[in-house]
Amino acid sequence: MPIYAIGDLQGCYQSFRQLLDLVQFDPSSDQLWLVGDIVNRGPDSLALLRFLKQAGDSTKIVLGNHDLHLLMVAEGFAKMTAGDTLQAILDAPDRDELLHWLRHQSLLHTEGDFVMVHAGLLPAWTIKQARQLAKEVEVALRQENFHEVFASLYGNKPNYWHDSLTSYERLRLIVNAMTRMRVCTTDGHIDFTYKGKETHVPTGYMPWFDVPNRASEHATIVCGHWSALGLKVRDNLIALDTGCLWGGKLTAIRLGDRKIFQVPCARQ
Repeated sequence: MPIYAIGDLQGCYQSFRQLLDLVQFDPSSDQLWLVGDIVNRGPDSLALLRFLKQAGDSTKIVLGNHDLHLLMVAEGFAKMTAGDTLQAILDAPDRDELLHWLRHQSLLHTEGDFVMVHAGLLPAWTIKQARQLAKEVEVALRQENFHEVFASLYGNKPNYWHDSLTSYERLRLIVNAMTRMRVCTTDGHIDFTYKGKETHVPTGYMPWFDVPNRASEHATIVCGHWSALGLKVRDNLIALDTGCLWGGKLTAIRLGDRKIFQVPCARQ
């Protein structure tokens, strides 16, 4: 069964459909992995959500920071910022169904030697531990009192992991690491402000995937989030955010043979 992983969509529905045509995606025999940031900043987030909600088991999705931002805005725990393109979803007659579906998506997906997460994993986390931590967040977001989680989700502290973290601080750090991290120190302190190129990382920090002896280095992490990084394929890393939203390309990779497929930004 071919598995195609695709980078950040961010509402670029037309490019997404073009990419599906290019790989000749067949939902009856193929599987689609989407690395998160399904919505926001692009022109057609509503169409994307509706399409993916109907896609069924052939499509696996992990939540990105923009997806969580939509949920926070919808529940009144965050405000839209300049450049957000979420209003069509918030005004849609089926908004509640779409948001309920989105809230029930995973934070991390594992299959064989592959692990899909939006941003990355802290150096100390094994794959088994990361799966357990992601499950804590997923359970919290799916409970009836999920509003309490949203009320405490935003913030940059704590910015490093320790096993004694509890309650909403624990959930916040898990979410931030898995959906926002780009760089960290060797002992796992995260700088959430850096968004630049891999070659200009602040002194004392490094890309999370370059930390020596990170506990997840024996698995292949499939991720997105870092558009300035671009396409990066190693034995144990597949980074797929190639900046379609910003006029770049939308990228897919067939995991079995690592063949790359790309389409240009539809708005170009």
